[in-house]
Amino acid sequence: MRVLFIGDIVGKPGQDYVREVLKGLLRARRIDLVVANGENATNGRGINRLACEALYDAGVEIITMGNHTWDQKDSEALLEEDARIVRPANFPEGTPGRGYTVCKVAGKPFLVINLMGRTFLSQLDCPFREVDRILAAHPHIRHVLVDMHAETTSEKLAMGWHLDGRVSAVVGTHTHVPTADERVLPGGTAYITDVGMVGPRDGILGMDRDLVLRKMRTHLPVRFQVAGGPRQFCAVEVDLDDESGRARSIERIFLCEPG
Repeated sequence: MRVLFIGDIVGKPGQDYVREVLKGLLRARRIDLVVANGENATNGRGINRLACEALYDAGVEIITMGNHTWDQKDSEALLEEDARIVRPANFPEGTPGRGYTVCKVAGKPFLVINLMGRTFLSQLDCPFREVDRILAAHPHIRHVLVDMHAETTSEKLAMGWHLDGRVSAVVGTHTHVPTADERVLPGGTAYITDVGMVGPRDGILGMDRDLVLRKMRTHLPVRFQVAGGPRQFCAVEVDLDDESGRARSIERIFLCEPG
């Protein structure tokens, strides 16, 4: 079973680049499931219905989120209605939407979980205890992917070791810069600290660099905008054993337009 996870998709440039490259990747690599982080898909902050439909049309099947989950006006209704969108599971009980979803892939149940870290980012419930609770409620599902949306490398790596041997893959998102530490941990869990992003290469985390620099230099209010220019595509392909759900390999994918 082959799973493609696409890093944080930033704005319309990111959406468009997914549409342009994904179908070719699916054919070439015989992918069985496509999951993407979409928390920056609409103007760099959150996701709306239009962006969701664009990503589904491009070939994305499950969308994970993060700290910008609620930044669009229809977020609550959208997440309540669409089971293909997964927001961080460690939001408090009663939060709209769902923190995980179960789909069928190659005839097998497949569990996708979204978590958010707390260091420098949020005051949510403990992601370690929450993922333990979810796994305990689904003991017979062998194929499990976890998107750990977090600020620090240490918190993501801690989650990888916490779940080693219990899930198929732990992939990090949020910091938009791909890391070179992809590996299969000793218990059979594929891991990478950050997948990277899809969107403008020459901005700062996909946003217009002049605006970001103005904010950093002056500390005055600045309305960020998605950058232009050449685009990059960051993803990982994880190859899983069909029966055990253990990872056989994890491979980084990086595409970039010239310029």
